[in-house]
Order: sequence, then structure tokens, then C-alpha cells
Amino acid sequence: MKLGVFTCLLSNLPLAQALDYFKSLGIEMIELGCGAYPGNAHANPKELLADPAKLAAFKQTIANSGLEISALSCHANPLHPNEDIAAAFDADMRDTVLLAEALGVRNINTFSGCPGDHDGAKYPNWVTCPWPNDFGEILDWQWNEKLIPYWKNFVAFAKSHGVDKIGLELHPGFMVYNTETLLRLRAAVGPEIGANFDPSHLIWQGMDPIACIRAMGDAIFHVHAKDTKIDKYNTAINGVLDNKPYGDELNRSWIFRSVGYGNDANYWKDIVSNLRMVGYDYAMSIEHEDSLMSQNEGLRKAVALLKDVLITEATGDMWWV
Repeated sequence: MKLGVFTCLLSNLPLAQALDYFKSLGIEMIELGCGAYPGNAHANPKELLADPAKLAAFKQTIANSGLEISALSCHANPLHPNEDIAAAFDADMRDTVLLAEALGVRNINTFSGCPGDHDGAKYPNWVTCPWPNDFGEILDWQWNEKLIPYWKNFVAFAKSHGVDKIGLELHPGFMVYNTETLLRLRAAVGPEIGANFDPSHLIWQGMDPIACIRAMGDAIFHVHAKDTKIDKYNTAINGVLDNKPYGDELNRSWIFRSVGYGNDANYWKDIVSNLRMVGYDYAMSIEHEDSLMSQNEGLRKAVALLKDVLITEATGDMWWV
């Protein structure tokens, strides 16, 4: 495995400067935001694809850094019931695919999306319970009329441009948010659908990332290294469904933390070891969203822990048998 980072962390810096800093920390791979929620400060597909000179300069900047691209990311909601919003997200995602083709990158990361509850809806409707029966009817409509048809179409487009690993981040608020929903969409659409595996979103929902890794197996295309700390006192009172602002750390039921500050090194060693057991040997991409740490400190602490827990060498033969 290789140590990576989601470069949006330093979107305030020019790309070359950010890459120099990442390289100085021992990072080997970069995940670039290309629009929608992560923004496109370091990689604007429309600009790069419209200007061969800019694209060539961009490629040279990456080459000069000595870093590899693990994925292009465009986390979006292409199923948004507002047609203008959905169209803009879809365009960003398709431009990301085209840039990936131009760069020779097979992996993109995004969200599955979430539609409304009917064609005239204004806002997404994330269904989380089966009763009253209205919810089940909404869910059937969302899957069969919106989610599956959209992703069949998008996968065909991506494959035609050399992108065959679409990593969906399992994220609450979207149709694919756990192991079951990921594997259901993969079965309906094809093996080009997989996971951008981010343990932080699974932890607070009550899932065990190790069990999820074993269940997903080769459907894991990319991994985010991000942790979550559950506040047992606030959770004991209010449960884990928490819509207070992320900055209200003292009162939230959980917050995102840098790797090692939600769970210890042994926890992350188990994640790495189980990833290896299912055949994953690619990026561990640090996504730093810890509101208690600066950009620099959160990144450096995550790098230090991951350097210790990552398994980087081939095993070779079992010399002891």
C-alpha cells in the first residue's frame, strides 16, 4: 500500500507548492478534487481539457513532484431533484471522467446521489426506516426509477473513456451508505461500481470497518484514511443521529478526527491487515477533516501513524514452513 492524501486539504495553496509539501512528508499518492463538493482548486477539468498547453503544464507539475495520482474525485449528487443542480453535478462528474482519460487514470470517486420522493420534489429525501409504508414505496421508486438507471448510463460513459473503477463513498444522506446498499447497486449495474472506503462514516453508524472490508472484498477500489470519535456521553443521551454543526464539538454525538484520535494504532493496523487479506494494495488517502487540529498538525499526525501501520512490502514465500 502507498500513503496518499486528498489534496483539497491544501486547496489554499498552488498545486506545485502543495505537492512539494506533501512530498516532504513522505506521501506517495495524491487524490485530486475535480469539482462539485470538493471544489477544483488543483484540477479544473474544463480549463485543462480546453487548453492543451495548460493540460501539458499540469501533467508536468505532477511528474516533477514524483507523486502518483490515486484517483480523481468529484463528490456530487447527480440525482438531486432540482434538475439544474443535478445537471451541473453530472457535468462535473463527466468532465472528471474525461480528465481521467487524458491523464491515464482509471479511478474516480464520488457519491451515489439521492433523489427526492417524486419527480416534482425540491430536496433529496434519504429514507432510513421501513414504516410507515410510504417510506418503502419512496425507496422502491428511488432505486428503480432513478438510481439504477442513472448509474447504468454513467458507467457506460465512463467505460467508453477508460474509467472502470468508480468508487462510491458510503455516506449517510445518499442512497449508497453501507455495505448492503453498495453491493446491491454493484449487482444491478456492474463491477465498475465499487467503494471509496472511508471508515469514518461507517464508525458512527455502528458498523465495524473490518466486517465491512471482508464483506466488500474486491469491491474496494480506493480508501480514505479518516477517523471518527464517538462521544459516549452525548450519544448516551441523544444517539448517533446528530444534525448539530460540526464545529459544536462539545455537544455533538461524534466528530471526525485525524487517524489515531478516534481509534488507536492497533485499530488501524487491523484495518490495513484486513485490506491486505482481501487483496487491496493501493492508496490510503488521508482526508483531514478534524476540527480540533490545524491543517498542518492533523496531516502530520495522520502521516506519522500511517507510516507505522501501513504494510508496504510484498510478503514473498512463507519461509517458516
